[in-house]
Amino acid sequence: MNAIVNAFHEPKGLLYHGAALLYGVGGYLLGLYGLFSSNPWINAGATLLLGHAMTICAYMIHECGHNTVFRSNDTNAKLGRFLNWICGTSYGTFEDIRYKHFRHHMDNDDAVWFMCDEFLDKHPRLVEWIRFLEWFYIPAHDMIMHFITVFTAFIIPQRKEQKLRNVLVILIRGGVFFTVLIYYPKAALLYLLAYMIMMHILRFKDGVQHDYDGNPTLFEEEPESRYGGRPTEQAHTFSNPECLEYDWPNYFTLCFGFHNAHHHRPTVPWYQLPAYHREQFGTDPEKVIPFRVQLKMYHKYRVQRVTHSGGELDDLPTAWEAEYLERARAGRIYGGNAVSFLNSF
Repeated sequence: MNAIVNAFHEPKGLLYHGAALLYGVGGYLLGLYGLFSSNPWINAGATLLLGHAMTICAYMIHECGHNTVFRSNDTNAKLGRFLNWICGTSYGTFEDIRYKHFRHHMDNDDAVWFMCDEFLDKHPRLVEWIRFLEWFYIPAHDMIMHFITVFTAFIIPQRKEQKLRNVLVILIRGGVFFTVLIYYPKAALLYLLAYMIMMHILRFKDGVQHDYDGNPTLFEEEPESRYGGRPTEQAHTFSNPECLEYDWPNYFTLCFGFHNAHHHRPTVPWYQLPAYHREQFGTDPEKVIPFRVQLKMYHKYRVQRVTHSGGELDDLPTAWEAEYLERARAGRIYGGNAVSFLNSF
C-alpha cells in the first residue's frame, strides 16, 4: 500500500486523483454502455455522465501535463496518453498537448500554429454557418479545431512524421464509430452529443481566463514576449471558479477555475488549488469572475463570440488586465471561443 501511495505526487493524491480517475474512466465506460439502452431516461443520464466523465479525463490530462499526478514524469505521460484516447484527441500525441501548454505558461501567451480568427476572416460563408449552429448551442467553432486534431499530421507540416500514427488512429476510432453508427445509430448520435457537452464545458472555463488571443509562435524558438513574459503573467490571468465559499462545487471541473493560483504555481494539484488561491489571493470576490455572470455571457454572446463582433460590445475598446476583469465581472466581454488546452496547435 505504501508503494502505491508513494507513487503519487503527494500522499493525498491517491484519494483525490484516484477518485477523479475512477469517476472519469468508470463514468466513461458506464456512460458508453448506457447509450445502447432502449430506455430514453437511461440514454439521457448516460449522455450527461459520459460528457462529464470525458471532461474530468480532459482535466486529468492537464494534471498529467504538469506532472502533478505521479512522482514519475514517465508515468504521468503514460496516463496522459491513455486518457487522450478517452477524450478523442489521440490523433496527435500527448507530448504535443503538453508542449503547447508549457509554451502557454512560459511565454505568458497563447502560442499557436493555427490562427482561427484569420481563417474565419477569409471564409465569411463558413462563419455564417458557424454562427447559425452556435445559436443552437452546437459548438461548430470547436469542431473546426477538432477537424484539425483528427488530421493533424496532414495539416501541420511540423508534425508530418506522425502520419502513420495519425492514419492508424483514424482507422481505429473511425472504424469503431462508423460501425456503431451503422448498427446502433442512436448510440452514435448520443456519443456526439456527449462529446459536445465536453466541448462546451472546456471552452466555458477557458474562454475568460486570459485577455490575449492567439500568437502564431508555437514552432518558433525563443519568440519575443508580447506582454513582458512571466513578470506580467498574473495581470493577464483571471479566475472563474464555480464557488469561492465552498471547495466542492469546483470539483465539477477539477478546480480549473482557480487559474491565477494555477499560473502562480503550476505544480499544485487540482484539489489544493482552492486553498492555495486563498493563501495567495485571499477571498475577495471582486478578484474573480462570478460563475453566474459568466454563464449569462456564455448564453447571451454565443453567436457574437465566434468573430467577437455583431453585438452591443463592438464599440468598446479592447480590455486588458484590470479593465478586463472589471468588464468580465460586469458581463461586458464576448470571451474566447474554440479554446481548450486539448488543442495542441
